[in-house]
Amino acid sequence: MEKVEFKRAATRAKIIGTIASISGAFVMIFYKGPIIISSSPWSSSSSSVLQLQRPLESSQSNWIIGGILETLAFLLYSYCYINLAQTMKLYSDEFVVTFFYNLSVALLAIPVGLVAELQTSSWRLTDSASVVAVLYTGIFGYSFSAVVHTWGVRLKGPVFVAIFAPTSIVIAAVMSAIFLGEAIYLGSVIGAVIITAGVYAVLWGKAKEAEEMRDEESCGLTGSGVWTLV
Repeated sequence: MEKVEFKRAATRAKIIGTIASISGAFVMIFYKGPIIISSSPWSSSSSSVLQLQRPLESSQSNWIIGGILETLAFLLYSYCYINLAQTMKLYSDEFVVTFFYNLSVALLAIPVGLVAELQTSSWRLTDSASVVAVLYTGIFGYSFSAVVHTWGVRLKGPVFVAIFAPTSIVIAAVMSAIFLGEAIYLGSVIGAVIITAGVYAVLWGKAKEAEEMRDEESCGLTGSGVWTLV
């Protein structure tokens, strides 16, 4: 678990970095500002990307509600990472933990999906693109990423893994500008800079904390008369 000692620079860096990362995510969600890049040059010259963009756009989309739900999802993910860290102390096999995690998610998602979508035609995969999308999401979007997250939690702890969650908003903004031709706003740039600075501050705090722990352990060994050869 994380140690909170406000007198240490490492603790202050982690707290400030976490607040900055969350604040940067809110800036990207709630503030747009003027347009910096109207559209991607590559997407404007490619008719296939423009055709792909139209079905993905929705006149009923609400970015405010979506942003709030995304924030709640990140908060719940943080809670899950804390529980996952405790689980890995008892059983440290990432693949087995990930298997039962995905199995539990599937058992919960199937009845909810059947109730939410009653039309059987919506469950049919009519083209190869749908099959590829489902396979890619299942293999890389959930299974592979869950193994990597579990492995990271076991090695570095939940804070190290959770701090990278806001960067997904930055990646989504960049990818949507490149492949979908969406505009890049000033708020997205400011939020991305704040998120990057916050992540760097937390990583610096974690590294500083690990260095201080090694120094304390070495001082303890030296004081007890135990010497180590390097």
